[in-house]
Amino acid sequence: MNLLFDYFPEFRDGFLGTLSLTAAGAALALILGIVMAGFRVSPIPPLRAFGTAWVTLLRNTPLTLLFLIAFFVIPQILFPGTSPYKLAVGALGCYTSTFICEAVRSGIGTVPIGQAEAARSLGMTFFQTLRMIILPQATRTVIPPLSSIFIALTKNSAIAGAFSNTELFSVSKLLSDKGYAIGWTFLWIALAYLVITFSISGLFRLLERRMEVSR
Repeated sequence: MNLLFDYFPEFRDGFLGTLSLTAAGAALALILGIVMAGFRVSPIPPLRAFGTAWVTLLRNTPLTLLFLIAFFVIPQILFPGTSPYKLAVGALGCYTSTFICEAVRSGIGTVPIGQAEAARSLGMTFFQTLRMIILPQATRTVIPPLSSIFIALTKNSAIAGAFSNTELFSVSKLLSDKGYAIGWTFLWIALAYLVITFSISGLFRLLERRMEVSR
């Protein structure tokens, strides 16, 4: 307990840093994932090709490599001077968006085709149909896999600690350099991750129950 109390500000900052990276990365991933899922089921060939390329390329690239590209290539080409936090969120969000895209696309596939045909017969465009008819019905199917995806995102955020970001895993290096036993440090860090992941799991279970009631 002395380790936690003596370095509580560092653990607190690491915990809040992990929370911030997870929340911001999840928001970006959710937006990109839904957009890319729309592209993948779009009747427009260039959009389908772009969505497929996005998922295939990013999902099959190691996340550490994406971080290296985000930190050492992107600032040189597109956004010089971007903060490490924004670059980390971008890498996490883009990588996670591929898994959300596939989860949403699978959810779209569970909606009966007659729903889309009825919308088209009323003169609705593809994107209107997707936004107003298909996605609301697909949400019930998409919620369970999103829980696992966001929990994985929380754990993936540990990589950001190696790229000048304050998060839970970076605390271990700080305390290790000060000579503290790494086992106790990892114990407190593991408990902090459990708090976050159990909170995410509980939130999505609540959403699932609410969606079940709304049926």
